[in-house]
Amino acid sequence: MAILVTGGAGYIGSVAVSDLVARGEEVVVIDNLVYGHQEAVGPVAPFYEGEIGDSDLVTKICKAHSVDACMHFSAYAYVGESVTEPRKYFENNVVQTLRLLDTLIDNGVRNFVFSSTCATYGEPQYVPIDENHPQSPTNPYGETKLMVERILKSYDVAYGLRYVALRYFNASGATETLGEHHTPETHLIPLVLAAAMGKLPRISIFGDDYPTPDGTAIRDYIHISDLSSAHLLALDHLRSGGASEFINLGNGSGYSVKEVVDCARKVTGREIKAETAPRRAGDPARLIANAAKAREVLGWTPEHPDLESIIESSWKWHQANPNGYTPAA
Repeated sequence: MAILVTGGAGYIGSVAVSDLVARGEEVVVIDNLVYGHQEAVGPVAPFYEGEIGDSDLVTKICKAHSVDACMHFSAYAYVGESVTEPRKYFENNVVQTLRLLDTLIDNGVRNFVFSSTCATYGEPQYVPIDENHPQSPTNPYGETKLMVERILKSYDVAYGLRYVALRYFNASGATETLGEHHTPETHLIPLVLAAAMGKLPRISIFGDDYPTPDGTAIRDYIHISDLSSAHLLALDHLRSGGASEFINLGNGSGYSVKEVVDCARKVTGREIKAETAPRRAGDPARLIANAAKAREVLGWTPEHPDLESIIESSWKWHQANPNGYTPAA
């Protein structure tokens, strides 16, 4: 029996594929390569380029590889773009996922691990945020993930599709061979490291007047290896007959933008110029996870919780892969 990994050529999906293969699982990957990199999958798993909503293709994969579970990472995830191009996000993140779910059900697949997000909560009413926090997304990206969560809940009741929806906070870090390469890049840590490498003249700090100790926004950073391990534990939970769940993934501690920049200076030993810019609309002061449920239900404990080890892993990968997954010209 095989595990279908959608978006397996992406940042987090590729790490999950690697970890699944390492523990002896049969894995098959589908990715449209709009943002993913086939090099991140390499030869470790059969790869299909295509859309997750292509019922004929997904049916072919399910039958050829005897798929019994799916890890669904495939999504567009640029918050700003989701505001200006909501049509693109609802089509890809919701409509395509709905077609995928229908095809999986028609092929007898009943175990589903979903890559969700803390963006479903919207502006936090309290921190740390637990799974009972009200969900009121402030952008279409968060709306699309919440819509899929609601679909999963209904499909469990109607069709017996059991799921674990994992609500990520800030994915970060790298493994020895797999790292973060987005075009365009919007995440803080790779942008700071790009400045350290001289690819950017400076880093912008959006707002220094938040009600936080140093005035900059605080986020909960979680290493991709820890995210991946949670997906494997979620799969084991479902395979052992566990109930469907919504679960936060975070370290339960936060670091400010200035702390990230200062830590990157320490790790890289390089000057990183920073300038203050106006706040971005909709950026909360603090986003920190209460991840107690992940520990209780999945037995999950982050192995790389400290910021320095997260940044150090990213720095090593970016130094070894200065062009990301793009070969040098």
